[in-house]
Amino acid sequence: MLLDISNKAHCTLHFGVCQKRVSEVAAILDIYQLIYSSRPFGYDQPTLDGILLDARRCNCRDEITGALVCRHDVFVQFLEGDREKVSETFERIRQDDRHVEVKLRYFGESPNRAFPKWAMLHDPARSWLWSAAEVDKGALDRASVADYKRIFRILATNIELAVRLGR
Repeated sequence: MLLDISNKAHCTLHFGVCQKRVSEVAAILDIYQLIYSSRPFGYDQPTLDGILLDARRCNCRDEITGALVCRHDVFVQFLEGDREKVSETFERIRQDDRHVEVKLRYFGESPNRAFPKWAMLHDPARSWLWSAAEVDKGALDRASVADYKRIFRILATNIELAVRLGR
């Protein structure tokens, strides 16, 4: 799996202000996790950069962590944090014209965060997500909640390993 961890310094710096608060809040509040899929509208690098910049800024402010798996044909995003803040963030995404066909795939409580140090991890999904042809044929709708959770469990494990190895 190929991971874009080039933004780690940015996220760490970005979380330099928020990380202590996120850790404290995680210990106090119930953590809710949300997974959605969408199709990008007008996908290009500047659009993706804008989405990531907005996500990191807002997520730090709202004490949300998560990951965005994306390609030219699909976004699959994992958000976690306070129930109300995660719900508000999802509503903003639903209204964002850079996303079409936004579909909630999972929303539920969790005992802990999967991406505690990432305002928004970016994974370009170059080799492991469904192919563009599979997405066109409905793979996103056929996937189970367990399939979506598995994507992010693997991503969280791989990014933790990559960070430990200094990659």
